[in-house]
Amino acid sequence: MQKKKIFLSSPTMHGEERKFVEEAFDTNWVAPLGPNVNAFEKEMEEYTDCGYAAALSAGTAAIHLALRLIGIQPGDVVFSSDLTFSATCNPICYEKGTPVFIDAEEDTWNMDPKALEKAFKKYPGAKAVICAHLYGTPAKIDEIRAICDAYHVPLIEDAAESLSSTFRGKMTGTFGDYGIFSFNGNKIITTSGGGMLVSRDGEAIEKARFLSTQARDKARHYQHSQIGFNYRMSNVVAGIGRGQLLHLEEHKKKKQEIYRQYKEAFADIPAIAMNPLNPDGDANNWLSCMTIAPESGVTPNMAMDALEAENIESRPIWKPMHLQPVFADADFITLQENGSVGERIFEKGFCLPSDIKNTPEDMELIINTIRNLF
Repeated sequence: MQKKKIFLSSPTMHGEERKFVEEAFDTNWVAPLGPNVNAFEKEMEEYTDCGYAAALSAGTAAIHLALRLIGIQPGDVVFSSDLTFSATCNPICYEKGTPVFIDAEEDTWNMDPKALEKAFKKYPGAKAVICAHLYGTPAKIDEIRAICDAYHVPLIEDAAESLSSTFRGKMTGTFGDYGIFSFNGNKIITTSGGGMLVSRDGEAIEKARFLSTQARDKARHYQHSQIGFNYRMSNVVAGIGRGQLLHLEEHKKKKQEIYRQYKEAFADIPAIAMNPLNPDGDANNWLSCMTIAPESGVTPNMAMDALEAENIESRPIWKPMHLQPVFADADFITLQENGSVGERIFEKGFCLPSDIKNTPEDMELIINTIRNLF
């Protein structure tokens, strides 16, 4: 018999989602826009205290529109987190900008503020910074914000993985000139696919809505004075998001408990370290990750293979962007003389199953499977 599948991080539905989706069907609001979209934006504005929000088709679309609103031109340098998923930086290339990657720091695995300072000294004419909050752990966002302000450069916060995480009591995604959230299927709440662009600049968000609906001018006929995009969220998936948002804090608590359970379970194995948390923040622990000391003789691949043999899903740490073939020619800023912080984390780390539906028996199996390697 095939063993039960234990997922890395799968959607968790509760029932309220169905009510909002059925309402969309009952009122024939199944196209983009509609009451669920408007309400989802308002509810996210209230939950995050972000100012204004535009519901979009993906978090990647939100980053793209933020760069378009900033006015990135071909050749403009944009600094990006290096240890992240490629969706953080791909939109730079959509606008034909020049990505320059900034190494991570050990304390949080996020963009190193000191490396960012070094980057500005090399590229004083840089036009924007995109900082991701990796695996839900807040970056040293106050330091990064201060550096951006000193150089008069806008900050885009990639909070795709960190919805509900806070830094000194304030939601991630609300420190930058623009913030973005993702509702992809594996995120802490999902709309199956979707994202949101947020800002305290209401005019900018209104322009984002305009651009996201093909930049159609206010005319009776179809008239376009600039290039637009088909990036608006549909009323159906927004209904799923509204139902999910009701359970966001509940999901966060369960994710945090999973992290605590792993940390306690492996505390007596010196070779294992859990991904570090920012002491000034409250992480949502979207994914719990561990690193394994190379001298232990156990590798991340060995651990992932052992889990896979039990039909348990895990995942490598994001491969740093400066190591990706598509970005082979991009510049990379690090404080390290040999290698980089991001490379070391990638080589010795992996993501543990962090599904909030894991049972006590599931957690016991995961933990014992790894412990047996030591």
